[in-house]
Amino acid sequence: MPEWNFLTSVRPVRRWSSMLVGLILAGCVTATGVTQTQVQRGEYLARAGDCQFCHTAKGDPSALLAGGRRIDTPFGYMLTPNITPDRNTGIGRWSSDDFYRALHDGVNKRGEDMYPTMPYIHYTKVSRGDIDAIYAYLKTVKPVKNAIDINHLRFPYNQRLSLVAWRELYFHEGAFKPDLNRSAAWNRGAYLVEGLGHCSDCHSPRNSLGAVEKNKKFSGALLNNWYGPNLNSDMATGLGSWAVEDIATYLKTGAYRGKTTALGPMAEVVQTSTSHLNDADLKAMGEYFKSLTPDSHLISADPKRQQGAKLYAGNCAECHQSNGRGISGAVPPLAGNGAVVAPDPSDVINVVLRGIPPRGTYVRMPSFAQHITDTQIAEIANYVRMSWGNAAPANATSKAVAKLRVSVK
Repeated sequence: MPEWNFLTSVRPVRRWSSMLVGLILAGCVTATGVTQTQVQRGEYLARAGDCQFCHTAKGDPSALLAGGRRIDTPFGYMLTPNITPDRNTGIGRWSSDDFYRALHDGVNKRGEDMYPTMPYIHYTKVSRGDIDAIYAYLKTVKPVKNAIDINHLRFPYNQRLSLVAWRELYFHEGAFKPDLNRSAAWNRGAYLVEGLGHCSDCHSPRNSLGAVEKNKKFSGALLNNWYGPNLNSDMATGLGSWAVEDIATYLKTGAYRGKTTALGPMAEVVQTSTSHLNDADLKAMGEYFKSLTPDSHLISADPKRQQGAKLYAGNCAECHQSNGRGISGAVPPLAGNGAVVAPDPSDVINVVLRGIPPRGTYVRMPSFAQHITDTQIAEIANYVRMSWGNAAPANATSKAVAKLRVSVK
């Protein structure tokens, strides 16, 4: 158990803080009322941290955690290391102290600074007890001999000395400290999202040196041709219209019924990580996301468009993106789309009512006929016809939607 450094001498507050820390760290230990072994707990925590996603090569699930997955960056690419207990090519010779130093301090067994493609800037928040449990689990997985040439960055970024200034600017070592003004569930969610889950890694824009832009954290970002959407509580572009239960269900199943499904890397994250977490932890993560400060780039000053923006955000933006550009090869764009900007809005209305079957690499769009009203469909249609440079007339009406709805079976 780490020292939490609560600066108080008030005995009831100390007692509450100790209980809160215990609840946060025990969140995955007794979720079903059954005490887990350290190895079982470590496996659960490794799922929460999604070690499998990065440390298992694509297309080779048999070599679990043996490394070799390519991580592209603006400075070249890295191959993830082998973290099986193989003694020569994995972490078989690592002690628990070595492993803790890597996750908490970002320093490997050889005493070298690690590249932040390994998200130690997040894992530093994880408690020593949880890191030891992950280590205990990794020592039980099948050893795989797989030597990895990790560093494929361009000069001078391939020189580890380049990390000295980066770490000074962007890395702040320290375990998670609960907020005593928040509930145990909120703190558990913060611990998972900010620590093991490292969600802001994919859902935040980065600066020219590859560091997360702190003032835009969780506001959405393009990563390897996939867009990680806004995760804050913004009504238009984020999770403001989602209930905590909706977020938990999405993380468990990869779907928000009638609205969206997980695509690209997020679909893999659901498969290898969040679908394995217990309901209490998923709801805790949802509670934390709902508390994040909005940073809207979508809501218009025009009150006539605000409702359309909110409806678009809650029903369409997850796939078509807040900028209307869709996802290349998977979800068509709405910005500049001929069917969207046609003089008559019937095509847009029909698509919302009927959905679109999967075609080639493009995913299925569900029908929204049973989920939103005629007036709401008209508001969405008008919003997309007038946004992102689209200049079509806002001539969709609830009467036109009702007429087309009749033909939907």
